[in-house]
Amino acid sequence: MAAAQRIVIENCAIATVDADDTEYASGHVVLAGNRIESVGAGKAPEGLENAVRRIDASGHLVTPGLINTHHHFYQWITRGLATDHNLFDWLVALYPVWARIDEPMVRAAAQGSLAMMARGGVTTAMDHHYVFPQGSGDLSGAIIGAARDMGVRFTLARGSMDRSEKDGGLPPDFAVETLDGALAATEETVRQHHDSSFDAMTQVAVAPCSPFSVSTELMRDGAQLARRLGVRLHTHGSETVEEEKFCHELFGMGPTDYFESTGWLGEDVWMAHCVHMNDSDIAAFARTRTGVAHCPSSNARLAAGIARVPDMLAAGVPVGLGVDGTASNESGELHTELRNALLINRLGAHKEAALNARQALRLGTYGGAQVLGRAAETGSLEPGKLADLVLWKLDTLAHASIADPVTALVFGAAAPVTASFVDGRQIVEDGRLLTADEDAIARSTRDEARRLARIAAQG
Repeated sequence: MAAAQRIVIENCAIATVDADDTEYASGHVVLAGNRIESVGAGKAPEGLENAVRRIDASGHLVTPGLINTHHHFYQWITRGLATDHNLFDWLVALYPVWARIDEPMVRAAAQGSLAMMARGGVTTAMDHHYVFPQGSGDLSGAIIGAARDMGVRFTLARGSMDRSEKDGGLPPDFAVETLDGALAATEETVRQHHDSSFDAMTQVAVAPCSPFSVSTELMRDGAQLARRLGVRLHTHGSETVEEEKFCHELFGMGPTDYFESTGWLGEDVWMAHCVHMNDSDIAAFARTRTGVAHCPSSNARLAAGIARVPDMLAAGVPVGLGVDGTASNESGELHTELRNALLINRLGAHKEAALNARQALRLGTYGGAQVLGRAAETGSLEPGKLADLVLWKLDTLAHASIADPVTALVFGAAAPVTASFVDGRQIVEDGRLLTADEDAIARSTRDEARRLARIAAQG
């Protein structure tokens, strides 16, 4: 790293979220190119060559960048609808609208979703996109392009649905793909966009939508496709009691057993929600190292229930945090999920012992990296890892009287982001994006939301 340009950050509190939860009350981080070169107590080493910038981060906490493990970007332009519905009623209300999306809408929605997350400390994002109406354009390319332009590390979970209304599913017939069409399009997306390198900015996962919107053939063949291509697998699982009833009626078994029967348990798999899991389900996930994307705000918004996150963690299940689509979490911010994960889980059986501040921060950083299969590269502040980190300002009215910075970040109000770095490149400064025009994005998302509403109203 001798020739790399260095950025020195010092005089800050640091939560590394490494295996020992190492923290420094006042320390430094040195970035060399796109890697973390050193992390430690006190000032940075003297005489560093090619130090192009020094940041006095007094009053700040530095953490790994937040990692989002479940989202649906397209929903940015359908926020605020069906606000008093459970999951199935919500889907019935919104699928006729979502079935009208096209490439310009999806591009604007992706920009809005990414901008909101990035300005709030997300450095690695993901999108589970599964709605591909006929003739809607290159939706995967639009999403990946938006992430590339925003400068965030990104995983596209290329979704699919082949069970429409005529097959007993929820989506309109013209909004689903055929089995062969979905598999072919998914493989092409992987081959065109997936990067398996250590510092990859774009990766692709195979992601049929859910047990009640895809055929068993698509689940089974999708798992085989992912493993043949060497990429990860993602889907929704055990989100509601209605889903469990559906699986028993249609497949004669619960969701976890169904997933196992179709090849959908394993260390290369992560599932969204996993709210309704019994002890046997959790044991199966732990045994197979299947990951979970915990989406506390969305689960509450749709009255789905409280996921057994403390039990999952105790069993050894990898767990990260997800925003989920912003039609069920209108704020679209991951840093608020740190607080919500802690508070909502304390309403469950474990009460005040459910989660603490540092466990919540780990869910949003290292846990997310585990779930996305990138724990060797990101998710903690350690020498050799990728330079993805956030400077949280904690010396203002909102946080200054809270002595412990991690407690301030998790329990307190949403902390301002002074700087966010991805791959060694700063993408946020003083809460504003450096890589995109937020006002222009706001206008385009408003316009596309109105256009979609007009088209949907016309049927």
